[in-house]
Amino acid sequence: MKKTLKDLYGSWILFFHYLKWPIVLGLPILYLELDYKQNIIMNILWIYCLYLVIVSLKDMYQNRGKPKSCGGSCR
Repeated sequence: MKKTLKDLYGSWILFFHYLKWPIVLGLPILYLELDYKQNIIMNILWIYCLYLVIVSLKDMYQNRGKPKSCGGSCR
């Protein structure tokens, strides 16, 4: 059971890592331009992906200019 949960967790991380931008940009286009019906599950998914995009942009902005750690072997 524990291995299955770890596998599911890893697959969700990969799913949202690669599909957060297409979902954030594509869903409003589907709703506004292509007249798709509103779907509560897709709206929740869009809000979560928007949160992930904001967090990744914040992290990228805060870590800008800082040297990357090299595990203590750098001199």
